[in-house]
Amino acid sequence: MVLSQRRYMTDLLTRVRMVDCKPLATPAAVTQSATPSGELFDNPTQYRRIVGALQYLTITRPDLSYSVNHLCQFMHAPTIDHWAMVKRVLQYIKGKLHYGLHLSASPTTSIHAYSDSDWAGCPVDRKSTSGYAVFLGSNLISWLSRKQRTVARSSTEAEYKALADVAAEVTWVVSLLRELGLHTSQPSTLWCDNLGATYLCANPVFHARTKHVEIDYHFVRDKVATGDFKVNFISTKDQLTDIFTKPLPGSRFTALRDKLNVVSH
Repeated sequence: MVLSQRRYMTDLLTRVRMVDCKPLATPAAVTQSATPSGELFDNPTQYRRIVGALQYLTITRPDLSYSVNHLCQFMHAPTIDHWAMVKRVLQYIKGKLHYGLHLSASPTTSIHAYSDSDWAGCPVDRKSTSGYAVFLGSNLISWLSRKQRTVARSSTEAEYKALADVAAEVTWVVSLLRELGLHTSQPSTLWCDNLGATYLCANPVFHARTKHVEIDYHFVRDKVATGDFKVNFISTKDQLTDIFTKPLPGSRFTALRDKLNVVSH
């Protein structure tokens, strides 16, 4: 089964008069960095409407999550550059109208999740962007791309915060499956590409460099201690959630999009 919003995407392109636009391979440029400065866009209401419509589209298109989340950060005062970024997302959509989220029968119901963070990636406030993807068997069931609330002082802290976000989501998924009588009681596996954050989850010693980390992020260690979660290291090249934390070149973006089960139908 493929979940698709093809008609919705076509209507959105019609609304912006971009039905015949030139398709692009990725929704965000690797070299383009958006800032709040610049000439203001003369129709901010249109910007907010289109970006709001794109938010609804991410329900079946996780490959758009990073770009749309990034655009949402400039709702209060969009500039001409921000509008150009919206049009780039629409050009990407134009070339991928027939894509959707693929769901299929899975031989297993184990839960595994990937988390990642782009440390200090925002050039404005130096906050990091977290991303995660939760799989039930072979199917992607939950994902997120979001700027962190506080500034991280190290990449380990930024990755640890991302782990806490996905741990909360997996806890909710497990609770839901238990209510439905579908949970197998196997520990969920979390994959992280930062060794420091991986060690921090299993080490009860409170390191000096993490004393400033908010207490609510440490509940992931409790989950590991009780055997609910296993946190494993994964190499950066195998990290699926890079697509939720930063713009990527075409080949890398396409490879990760395929692994998230966003396919042509």
